[in-house]
Amino acid sequence: MGKVVLDFEKPVVELEQKIEEMRKLSDNLDIADEITTLEKKVSQLRENIFSNLTRWQRVQLARHPERPYTLDYIGMMTTGFVELHGDRLFGDDKSIVGGFAKLEDQTVMIIGHQKGRDTKSNLFRNFGMPQPEGYRKALRLMKLAAKFGKPVITLLDTPGAYPGIEAEERGQAEAIARNLFEMSHLPVPIVVVVIGEGASGGALGLGVGDRILMLENTWYSVIAPESCSSILWRSWEYKEQAAEALRLTARDLFEQKIIDKIIPEPPGGAHRNPQQAAAILKDTLIEELRPLKRMKPEKLIEKRIDKFSIMGAWNE
Repeated sequence: MGKVVLDFEKPVVELEQKIEEMRKLSDNLDIADEITTLEKKVSQLRENIFSNLTRWQRVQLARHPERPYTLDYIGMMTTGFVELHGDRLFGDDKSIVGGFAKLEDQTVMIIGHQKGRDTKSNLFRNFGMPQPEGYRKALRLMKLAAKFGKPVITLLDTPGAYPGIEAEERGQAEAIARNLFEMSHLPVPIVVVVIGEGASGGALGLGVGDRILMLENTWYSVIAPESCSSILWRSWEYKEQAAEALRLTARDLFEQKIIDKIIPEPPGGAHRNPQQAAAILKDTLIEELRPLKRMKPEKLIEKRIDKFSIMGAWNE
């Protein structure tokens, strides 16, 4: 797949290409000073662009096809990953992956949505849209983690739960609701991270935890901007206005006290340096799990339920 460049990234990418061309010529020409000047200009331009992104632009970054997905992060952050399959009821949903892995010196259960990189793999992964068996597989793995007293990490990245009639026939709503209930009472630490798109119940079905984190260029909302636009304006043309109204970025949700922390991404976004993004996420997860592992299960559950109970409360 060729390199995908978003409109607002183009000025930075064009300058980077110029620098690369100049480096190839630097063996024959003395242009080191010019290269250094351009590198400073790129760094400043990148900072200016990425510190002033609109909400819609962050939605675009969250969907960037070169962003790391769940299996990418698992491969870069952990060792000894053993993927576990099936819900023991219907089948194995390939849009949700999970299994035990080593995060530094501790065993964790890591579960997340998984998209594909091309048409074939996207069809295999159902475009990262889980069906009921996906949520039931995730719940089975969480209960397995609880049985052995291992922390759970969930990575959220989905355009939503699969909306097909067969998913509804197999109890999509019940499967998501069951996960919400069971996760709220799971007697082991749960750390939730939005690594891309966090759309509606499709994301929330893996989203109940002791700590809720978001990568810097991600979104988390009850509805996607395009769908919101089509409902309110009968057209997808107003998706940018919808994104602004939904207040769905990491900064928005941190201000609303929905999430606990924003995880910084490498300059230009996680897709520009996946290894660095994974290293930052790994360090954050280790730091977040440390105090949670010291808490007694009953205290964990009590604080988790309290955490979600106060969301959306207001005084008249």
